[in-house]
Amino acid sequence: MHSDQLEVPVAVVRRLVGGQFPCLRRLPVRPVTTTGTDNAIFRIGDRLAARFPLRDQDPGEVLAALTAEAAAMRELTAVATTAVPEPVAIGRPGDGYPLPWSVQTWLPGHDADTEEPAGSAEFAADLGAFIAAMRSADVRGRRFDGRGRGGHLPRHDEWMATCFLESERLFDVAPLRAMWADLRTLPEADADVMSHRDLTPPNVLVSGGRLTGVLDTGAFGPADPALDLVAAWHLLDENQRSLLRAALGCGDIQWRRGMAWALQQAMGLVWYYAQSNPAMARWGRRTLDRLLSAWPG
Repeated sequence: MHSDQLEVPVAVVRRLVGGQFPCLRRLPVRPVTTTGTDNAIFRIGDRLAARFPLRDQDPGEVLAALTAEAAAMRELTAVATTAVPEPVAIGRPGDGYPLPWSVQTWLPGHDADTEEPAGSAEFAADLGAFIAAMRSADVRGRRFDGRGRGGHLPRHDEWMATCFLESERLFDVAPLRAMWADLRTLPEADADVMSHRDLTPPNVLVSGGRLTGVLDTGAFGPADPALDLVAAWHLLDENQRSLLRAALGCGDIQWRRGMAWALQQAMGLVWYYAQSNPAMARWGRRTLDRLLSAWPG
């Protein structure tokens, strides 16, 4: 999926897990097939998972990121209304793999790309409760750290220009360009709140039309409250989006900024993963279609 992607053979994972954590040596290790793009995932027994970063990076920076990720996961655990993974350990680089890696608890279930909850009012209510609980957490004087999504929309203009150019061979980008030109000018009307920051289908677990877990929680931190509203467009049909908006009491500016963040994310998925991760590209295109259907322009 990436030009700098690392190979993570299961034999290497078994050697690293057994060598660094002797108490886990007898547990089976097996790879997990996911649509995720940042980590290779391996189950350790029935209750644990190991996550190995896929892109070649500076080991010191990865260790710092994993340490911060573990702290954020513990912070979210204290307020979450559904199951979330808990950090267990951080592994060291070893023979065959050059970066630190992590171990966390395993959550059972199907992700929202496998079991779509789009038409479930119960899921929309569960999702609203989860987002509201995150927003209620104390930011403790922190602000958005400036990395990734969650701050100034116009900072993403260059990336969006690339996405529009790359997507011209795949679909009509003109209405999406017009949408971004309008949405990028929205004022930053709300103070930062604690946010998941990546509420996408691979990170949401569903069973029987209910929210049963949320994954990839290590980025939990302060951001534009509209950022977690990407879930409305990635996960819900029109009626259920209305339920979520009402449950969270979103004003027009916040709701439209949520559309902007969903557009920013989805535009990068379709062309970038068209060949290497078709499932990711597919739900990105579905999100764009939902945005277009709701756009008055």
